[in-house]
Amino acid sequence: MPAILANFLALVINLLINQEMNRVKFTHCLAVVFCALSLSACGIFKKSGGDDAQKSTVITERRWKLVELAGKPVPDRVNGKEPFILLQQKEGRFSASGGCNGIGGTFTFQDNGRIKFSQGMSTKVACENMEIEIGLTKALKDADNFSLKGDDLSLNKARMAPLARFKADK
Repeated sequence: MPAILANFLALVINLLINQEMNRVKFTHCLAVVFCALSLSACGIFKKSGGDDAQKSTVITERRWKLVELAGKPVPDRVNGKEPFILLQQKEGRFSASGGCNGIGGTFTFQDNGRIKFSQGMSTKVACENMEIEIGLTKALKDADNFSLKGDDLSLNKARMAPLARFKADK
């Protein structure tokens, strides 16, 4: 948007120099330019995705430990394994575990903190405690957005309570 304003301002100045405008037209054009500059300075014309792009960079290439699922705390270890998710931005792939099988697939970021997971492969080992894995798989399928606060990542559906919450591994 600033390029358009700069071109418009250049046109106004050029017309003024060539004396093709009368004083009233110049005053009106100048008022439009100042209004547009004021709105631009207030952030009205801010490009969307800046914060989202920064957030998406921060959540990828990090291992996230699952700490809460459907509002209930998740133990540190399930079936002897730590439940987690890892998002790899370059390939657009994720790997995860609910404490039993390996879960993998693809993900895509969209505007306004939106994310979409598509499950690909999964191992099929039967474990004693499968509730966390089933819940995590469902959360990934249902999630349509994410939020990030410091080292806390939440996968959400619409504006409901988080489906899953993660803490960044240090």
